[in-house]
Parts: sequence; structure tokens; C-alpha cells
Amino acid sequence: MTTILAVRRGNEVVVAGDGQVSVGQTVMKGTARKVRRLSPGGRDVVVGFAGSTADAFTLLERLERKLESAPGQLQRACVELAKDWRTDKYLRNLEAMLIVTDGAQVYVVTGAGDVLEPEHDVAAIGSGGNFALAAARGLMESNLDAETVARRAMAIAADICVYTNANLVVERIAA
Repeated sequence: MTTILAVRRGNEVVVAGDGQVSVGQTVMKGTARKVRRLSPGGRDVVVGFAGSTADAFTLLERLERKLESAPGQLQRACVELAKDWRTDKYLRNLEAMLIVTDGAQVYVVTGAGDVLEPEHDVAAIGSGGNFALAAARGLMESNLDAETVARRAMAIAADICVYTNANLVVERIAA
């Protein structure tokens, strides 16, 4: 249970994630880092994950390998990961979702085999994802920069979703 939000403004993407780890109705940790920067082949990619942490780490490792075998081809790496995730007997049982960006492209990758490009330059996943998405889309009508939109939208999600807190990790990446 978490909230991850990606906001693109101009040539920059900001990915924000809350820090709450919940087991059932109990908050186990409030300062987890669910947004990470990968640098396969020297090229930065920012990934945010929602769902089971162990499952997400498995997917991050696989994504990193895909990016190393297809340098500079984020879409291809994401599609290959989604195909493996859907068809591999072990991976098929993983419960997580990813937002992946290289600053130029943003994708939501799911275990159902989906690799989705967001509309309106905003993507969100996790238990508070719909709250953050709605807030960010409303804020996109303003002249706020990407980080301010992301922080304000995440604050709104944290006020509404009991599985989301206001301890944010924010990563910026330019195209």
C-alpha cells in the first residue's frame, strides 16, 4: 500500500513516493524509499514502485538487466519486462506496479502485461494513486512546476488515503 506519482512539465519529470509501509491495518514503517534512481549503462532512469517490496525489488533487478541489454531503449526494456512478468511462472505471482521514466518517456508497467503511457503528463499507482492523480491533474491547470504539483498532489492523497503518508521521496529527471 503506497502512492507513487509522476508529473511531467516541459523537459522534466518528477516522481514522488510516500514512505509508509503497512501490513494489514498496521503501519510498520513510515520512511521507506519507494522511488529509486537506476543508472544502467550510465543512463539514469527513475522508478517508483507500489505493492509488495520484495516483489518490487525483484522487478527492479529484472528491469535493470533489460535496460543494460537495450541501452537507451526504455520502451523496449519495459515491454520485455512486462512480457516476462506475464509469462514467467515465478514472476507471474509478483504483486507490484512500476512507474518508470528516463525524463523523456513515462510508463506504468503492470503484471497484466500492460505498458501504459499516461495521458495529461501525469501517472499514479498504489492505494492513493487515484487521489494523487486527480489532484495532480487539477493542479496541472496552474503554472506550478512539476515538483510543486507532485508535492501538493501527494499531500492531498496523504490526507485522504490511510495507506499513504506525507514522508516523501522525490526524484527529478530531465529529458
